[in-house]
Amino acid sequence: MEEKKYNINIDNRDLEDHEECEAVEVSDAVGGPRQKWGRQIEFILSSLSYAVGLGNIWRFPYLCYRNGGGAFLIPYGIMLMVCGMPLMFFELCLGQFGREGPITVWKVCPLFQGIGYAMFMISFYIGCYYNVVLSWAIYYIYSSFTHTLPWTSCNDEWSSEFCKEFNSKNCTLAGGLMNVTGNCVFPDMVTDKDWNALNKSLSNLKSPADEFFHNHVLDITDGLHDMGGFQGNVVIALFVAWVIVYFVLIKGVETFGKAVYFTATFPYLILIVLLVRAATLPGYMDGIRFYLTPNWDKIRTPSVWGDAAIQIFFSLSPCWGGLITLASYNKFNNNCYRDAFVVSIGNCLTSFFAGFVIFGIIGFMAHELGVPVEKVAVQGAGLAFVAYPEAVARLPLSPVWSILFFAMLLTLGLGTQFTILTTIITTITDDFPALRGKNFKWALLCSCLVMFTVGLSMATKGGMYVLQMMDSYSSTFSALMVGMAEVVVVTWVYGVDNFLNDIKTMLGRYPYPMFFWKYVWKFGMPLVVLTILVFSWIDFTPVKYGDYEFPQWANVLGWILSFSSVALIPAVAIYKILGEKGSLLERIEKLCKPQPTWAPPADVTIRPNDSFGAKPLLKVTSFDEDTENKI
Repeated sequence: MEEKKYNINIDNRDLEDHEECEAVEVSDAVGGPRQKWGRQIEFILSSLSYAVGLGNIWRFPYLCYRNGGGAFLIPYGIMLMVCGMPLMFFELCLGQFGREGPITVWKVCPLFQGIGYAMFMISFYIGCYYNVVLSWAIYYIYSSFTHTLPWTSCNDEWSSEFCKEFNSKNCTLAGGLMNVTGNCVFPDMVTDKDWNALNKSLSNLKSPADEFFHNHVLDITDGLHDMGGFQGNVVIALFVAWVIVYFVLIKGVETFGKAVYFTATFPYLILIVLLVRAATLPGYMDGIRFYLTPNWDKIRTPSVWGDAAIQIFFSLSPCWGGLITLASYNKFNNNCYRDAFVVSIGNCLTSFFAGFVIFGIIGFMAHELGVPVEKVAVQGAGLAFVAYPEAVARLPLSPVWSILFFAMLLTLGLGTQFTILTTIITTITDDFPALRGKNFKWALLCSCLVMFTVGLSMATKGGMYVLQMMDSYSSTFSALMVGMAEVVVVTWVYGVDNFLNDIKTMLGRYPYPMFFWKYVWKFGMPLVVLTILVFSWIDFTPVKYGDYEFPQWANVLGWILSFSSVALIPAVAIYKILGEKGSLLERIEKLCKPQPTWAPPADVTIRPNDSFGAKPLLKVTSFDEDTENKI
């Protein structure tokens, strides 16, 4: 895209006699002006809906239990203050001041515009597989509209010889094991060899809920070597998911802003209803005790702090470009300082609250099976599509609770997916303004069709393996490296003092306390993100799904996928340097300076940096395009 040049006309006459200065803003002649949020609450709800996603439900409670229960809240809270909240505030400020998507916002430092392209690619990868997970939720909702849930017995066509539906509670509590014929076997009834063989054979047994998910919903193959054909039910549900996304975003933030009133609030209503129901079930308090009982010795373990940092980092979804995109539609003087606190703390409280629901149900499940809670506690898709459905099937009016739970999952996922696709389409329309206005819906349609097509590879019978590979590689190491680059470039290359002055221009004052933000951005955040990167690298294990270990070529392909986004940072930098004139040092120096358009909009009065509350020094009266003169 051809670089636009602006002449910013400054009118400095008669400023001593006027508290306010009028200004005229000249909007982009091509495609019309950018949209803005109708009401500020829409931005807060959209940011909260983006941050609160599936991980809050199926990952945080398990991490809390595994890392010391209530004691885990201490490192989690500390990481929120030194990493999560500063990073969220940082990206909101960057997007709000720049008023552009994750690529064009790098007019603050054009040499590193590749960071924006990397964010775009990360969002693209995540958006492609995220809707596949939502398609499963849609199919579960559809399957729940029945008198008896289809995953309650082993009498269906998808059930294998390993399916087990016997109630083994009494046998287990008495110290025995129930064999495949439903008989209770005790250790003194068989030899040690037979007892061990019985234990091993029982580990291969599957619950009806497990068989429904893997044999019916997914019809999963044995591995990547056998992708099978398309799984028709998933394909239809995936198409429905993309239709929902398209029509919600068809008018950009105008319709998106209205949808978040539902997507940001409905999950809390369902969580409250499920909590009330769970609290009435036997075994509820056993689950809560496992969830919250503090193990203070765990705090001394470095891996616990690593898990806290990783969870905070990925829970708030920074470095995908979403926060920058959402903030770019704000009014220039919006109080994003307040918003960062509200959204980041609200996200963490949601995770904590969800644990009472999840572990309450897990406690009930353990009580029903007669086993310890830790034998039932799982995370990820196994919790959402196997363990929880199995527990719900044991409740009276089980279809109702199933519909509510999966409707909550779907709403949580859609809230995140809306922002992911908004990030993608905003990036495209900011780079090509002609696609705004009446052409917007066609650009959105093309984006949805491309991502739906990519997602079809995960709607095959071997698609779960592709999804696991994309989830493991596309947004973990790459997001951390992008986050590291983003913070270092703005605070060290552009300058943290300059960035703080930009924030003062927006908010009317420096964020309090200024020294905290200055040093946590310049030193704290890069150090924490680097630490997270190291911990992630140390704890990394090759991708697995169940007992299936991915072949070496798949892991190599995964690393290529991971670095395909990060590689754009040096690639774009080299391209930019080659496009400039002068010596290498002169080119780099020029590209490290912000462009003239990195400035307050024309309708904002600029105040001196050292005297908040003083009369305005300058007023911007217009932006004249296609001229060579610059401030």
